[in-house]
Amino acid sequence: MEKLLKIALSQYGVKEIPGEENNNPVIMRYFNEIEQTWVKNDETSWRSAFINWCALKAGLEKTDKLTARSWLHIGNRIETPEVGDITILWRVKPEGWQGHVGIYITNDENWVYLLGGNQSNQVCIKPYPLNRVLGYRRLLSRS
Repeated sequence: MEKLLKIALSQYGVKEIPGEENNNPVIMRYFNEIEQTWVKNDETSWRSAFINWCALKAGLEKTDKLTARSWLHIGNRIETPEVGDITILWRVKPEGWQGHVGIYITNDENWVYLLGGNQSNQVCIKPYPLNRVLGYRRLLSRS
């Protein structure tokens, strides 16, 4: 997971360019390199694309999907996360389809801190309510 974390941190601060006409070429590269070439702008949700891109570069398994909850179905399910594990959260409602995915950094009694993409339209570390965690996954090597 150290390699995944280093790759993600190397992208820290990458931001969307506002508006559908202007796109950050770095974010568009995430989509293209994970073979989501149909995406035409950085306004498309890119949280899962970012984690897929980081996993690709780290030689780890990936979902190849742009849905955050797709991460619940790969890797090993774990109860106690370590730095670099994948964390999947629900958005809107727990039983819905919407979610968020990021790389686990730490947590306290109320918050989980994730390194991820499309967090306030950028790559950064941000806190999320701990009660929104759907699961933690440890990715396996793609050998």
